[in-house]
Amino acid sequence: MKTKLSHLNLCPPTQFVAICGPFFEHSPWISERTAASRPFTTRQALHATLRQTVDQASANEQLALVRAHPDLVGRAVLDGDLTKASTAEQAAAGLPELSPDDARRLADLNAAYRSKFGFPFVICARENKKDAILAALPARLANTREQELRTALSEIANIAWHRLCDAIEEG
Repeated sequence: MKTKLSHLNLCPPTQFVAICGPFFEHSPWISERTAASRPFTTRQALHATLRQTVDQASANEQLALVRAHPDLVGRAVLDGDLTKASTAEQAAAGLPELSPDDARRLADLNAAYRSKFGFPFVICARENKKDAILAALPARLANTREQELRTALSEIANIAWHRLCDAIEEG
């Protein structure tokens, strides 16, 4: 059941964090800092303020946010440690149905990416299917670390938008 935006605007800060915290993987500090900015007139305004909180965070905090994300079809999947949202998002992209060859290719690309940049490859799985993801990873390996950090943060904002829409309704 979705929470109405009007309720979110009036609830205690701890409840706000409980509802909005999961929008950003293992990073409730974003919603903790955003709670004082209420009320929000639209879901878009809430998302923009959450995104502004990330933009105003320190470089170390932004890097920690990116690093909080799991590798696609990585160890967290195999260990059953993915969040419910990440599990659903990876499934929607068709990642559990990768052929053994594609799964090995993805694992190799993930390892190369993490080795080069020091953080996991992040892409909004809801906006990409497995073929697009497999094409994006090698293309993004050509970027600089700064480009990839900006791209990862943008992808995280997209992920958060979808999660926000799943949890919050206008009104």
